[in-house]
Amino acid sequence: MEITASLVKELRERTGAGMMECKKALTENNGDIDAAAEWLRKQGLAKADKKADRVAAEGRIALASGNGKAVLVEINSETDFVAKDENFLAFTDTVAKAALDSGAKDTEELKAVKLASGETVEEARAAVIAKVGENVQLRRLARIDAGQNVAAYVHGGRIGVLVDLKGGDEALARGLAMHVAAMNPPYIKAADVPAGFIAKEKEIELAKMTDKDKAKPADILEKIISGKINKIVNEVTLYGQPYVLNTDQTVEATLKGAGAEVVSFQRLAVGEGIEKVVEDYAAEVMKQAGLG
Repeated sequence: MEITASLVKELRERTGAGMMECKKALTENNGDIDAAAEWLRKQGLAKADKKADRVAAEGRIALASGNGKAVLVEINSETDFVAKDENFLAFTDTVAKAALDSGAKDTEELKAVKLASGETVEEARAAVIAKVGENVQLRRLARIDAGQNVAAYVHGGRIGVLVDLKGGDEALARGLAMHVAAMNPPYIKAADVPAGFIAKEKEIELAKMTDKDKAKPADILEKIISGKINKIVNEVTLYGQPYVLNTDQTVEATLKGAGAEVVSFQRLAVGEGIEKVVEDYAAEVMKQAGLG
């Protein structure tokens, strides 16, 4: 069967694959467009398998929200260049919407979700890998369902925050999401800080004290240590930190004034916790030239 330009164009529009790949697919399958589309999908899965072990620490935090629900999905690529590619960006937006609509609780559930195109998220991921030539991974998913005041904020595609606020209003919820993005508090309030953390900080503060300070009466020493620990606790809790939109008062005071409280928050940052491979290209060139 003759492989016409219109047939190649039709397959390209259907699959999003490159022109030469579409022509090859049609040639391999005697012009059968359905078989060619399936062949391209299998090729994409094969390429995805080959790239699966490559470190993907760049990428994007994608957001979808509506009707008191919000979802963040971290999707990784190998380079920042691909993280800005239009195919990658379209994929991340599609996946975030699929996560919101499907109610998927984690990335494993999300991979099996069917998209409007008829393919699963996992199949779409393989297709993106074939297009961009890099490993692409669905790493994490965070969601809030049916919160009272749900705020979702993404900063530069690199940091995403969800906040579930009881009381207050939409503006306060968004302000708090921006605060969490900027300050990254590990805990909401003092009661959430683990006892082990407090004990360790007390141990460190005692070790830092001079013999003269340690010789002070026990009640005085306890007050000094307590003061230092309270300061540390304020630094690591959302409620204890100065509010970024009004640094004259703490987040706790801001919430109290609005009759509100934070039920929960979640924060994702692209690539956090992934060990990146740092390439020193200058040193490599010097080595190969026999100069290093």
